[in-house]
Amino acid sequence: MTDQPPPGESDLSPPRPPESSGGYEPLPPSSPPGGGSYPPPPPPGGGSYPPPPPPGGGSYPPPPPSSGGYAPPPPGPAIRTLPTQSYTPWIIRVAAFIIDILPAVIVHGVGAWIMRATHQSACVTEVTQYAVNQYCVIQISIIGWLAHVLAWVVVLAYLIWNYGYRQGTTGSSLGKSVMKVKVVSEVTGRPIGFWLSVVRQIAHLVDAAICFIGFLFPLWDAKRQTLADKIMTTVVLPIPQD
Repeated sequence: MTDQPPPGESDLSPPRPPESSGGYEPLPPSSPPGGGSYPPPPPPGGGSYPPPPPPGGGSYPPPPPSSGGYAPPPPGPAIRTLPTQSYTPWIIRVAAFIIDILPAVIVHGVGAWIMRATHQSACVTEVTQYAVNQYCVIQISIIGWLAHVLAWVVVLAYLIWNYGYRQGTTGSSLGKSVMKVKVVSEVTGRPIGFWLSVVRQIAHLVDAAICFIGFLFPLWDAKRQTLADKIMTTVVLPIPQD
């Protein structure tokens, strides 16, 4: 005869936990022992949740720059628009150009004078029944030809040094140094460098192409720029005196 528990005792036995295979895990209680709350479950796929929004609305400030770095400069040109009188007047620019071009004119004139002084002329007389005609042919001497070529080489070297190297690195050509002015970039506020300074001089051909009116633009332009200055984004400013 099988022993059976007395009536009423079977209800007091603890329930068996469900088996792992095919069953469900029991739900955790609403709060852990000792108070508080459980941490939120991780998001699906790994990673982390974004930080909560700042109190009171708005947005978080930008992160500070990395150690050893600098914040980027604000956009826009380094030289803001100045009053017109702050730029170099047209007459000062003309005076600086005359000083710049004077050595080239002198050297070229000396070469041309030597070529003319050493030339040789050969004349031929033609006698006809009604008139006597004389034809003269001018022949350039070797010395005159060499002097002319050497003069052009010296002039070209001077222009490249004056407008390319000197003006490109310091902002002032020989004439601009005498007149205390300089050429700088509107974007950086510094001299534009050798090659851009050479290109700026070539851009003056645009000023000359329209009957040299481009050279007169500083008379009425707000920044006193020629067309070459506008193309190269340069301005001519007085050099501050100590």
